[in-house]
Amino acid sequence: MAQVAQISRRREPGGVKVRRKMEIKKNDTVKVISGRDKGKEGRVLSVDREKARVLVEHVGMVKRHTRPNPSRQIKGGIAERESPIDVSNVIVVCPACHKTTRVGHRVEMVGDKARRTRVCRKCGASLDRKG
Repeated sequence: MAQVAQISRRREPGGVKVRRKMEIKKNDTVKVISGRDKGKEGRVLSVDREKARVLVEHVGMVKRHTRPNPSRQIKGGIAERESPIDVSNVIVVCPACHKTTRVGHRVEMVGDKARRTRVCRKCGASLDRKG
């Protein structure tokens, strides 16, 4: 008999799910660097930190078949929507220099608090929106 291998979930010894540190946030502009949609740019719609996946506008389009539901005013048919892609397949695009860049960090003093901001490694501009 063949043994069934158990799929290991990324968990710490206490059974708590591991939350990975990700440098990509919602509304960032990113470029796809590998996979089916390589070269496309889009805005990040959502970030799933536990699965390390991001939903990017107009990237990873799949067709979903939906059944009509008259009580909820849902028309049936084939709808196209985005599917999440792995965070390792995208890189941040700097809004100032319009180039793909790795993310650096800078600690700024705001009043008496230290605030850590994300910065472009190429031009030094802030990647975080002010306000």
